[in-house]
This record gives sequence, structure tokens and C-alpha cells, in this order.
Amino acid sequence: MLDNFSPHLTTKKDTRVGDWAAADNVEFACTSTNSCWLNRIEAQFTALRCFALDGTHHASHKERGSMIRRYVSRRNKNKHAADDRLREVVNGANVA
Repeated sequence: MLDNFSPHLTTKKDTRVGDWAAADNVEFACTSTNSCWLNRIEAQFTALRCFALDGTHHASHKERGSMIRRYVSRRNKNKHAADDRLREVVNGANVA
């Protein structure tokens, strides 16, 4: 699932991604403009913002990166995957 970000739509200059997709039987599906809600991964970014970035003011990119890494590490543990609040945020973002 791809949004309309121009590098996603351009394969004429660099065919590596298109060649990989053809070899591995992958079909690209481009979403319409302003329809990121169709892309299921977007809900995970909503959760990342909610749990790691909202209400914070990081002094540096390094500090923000550290918060994101901590969230991803915690998110990848099975215990957090069953978290009701996480499920609520992700399901709220997955409106499709």
C-alpha cells in the first residue's frame, strides 16, 4: 500500500523496486490523495505519536530518537501488544 509520495510513484529512473516486486509477485496499491487511513501501517504511527511524542518537548533529535526507540522496543514485546489502550488507539485509527 503506497501513498502519493512522489518517490513511490516513480520507477522510470530507478527500477530496483519495480524489479523486486515483479520477481517476488508483489503488487503495489496506491491510495488516493488524503486517504492514508486505507494504509494499515498508518495506525501504528498514530500509536507512536500518542504514546511516545504527544505532550513532549524534546531538547534534541537524539532525545526524540531515544523516545521512539524505547517505544518501538516496548511495542514489540508481547505484553504491550495486548495493551487495551494501544488496541483502542490503533482501532480508532483503522477506520477502514
